[in-house]
Amino acid sequence: QGQLVESGGEVVQAGGSLRLSCVASGRAFSLYHMAWFRQAPGKEREFVAAVSWRGDSTVYADSVKGRFTISRDNAKNTVYLQMNSLKPEDTADYYCAANTLFGARHAREYAYWGQGTQVTVSS
Repeated sequence: QGQLVESGGEVVQAGGSLRLSCVASGRAFSLYHMAWFRQAPGKEREFVAAVSWRGDSTVYADSVKGRFTISRDNAKNTVYLQMNSLKPEDTADYYCAANTLFGARHAREYAYWGQGTQVTVSS
């Protein structure tokens, strides 16, 4: 069985930056397209960004475009989410997920998930 473990979430002031990491193990995740989702209290899990298995294609939700950057290092089995110009509305639990279909934007399309890391942006 594969495992995804996120880290890097913390409390940060509005306008600040954070980098989240997701380390994959136990499966050939280097061959999977990877994505970040987030879920705020009382809301549905929403798509944030995705990166192709080679790392040469990315897609973003409109709400984060220009502020967040997704990337991966297959040699380290790690996917990153660099978050800049953070806003209070970015506050959520952030999850990484793996899929064989690139750019899928619905959580139900992803079979593999991490346990999440909490990001809180204070105003």
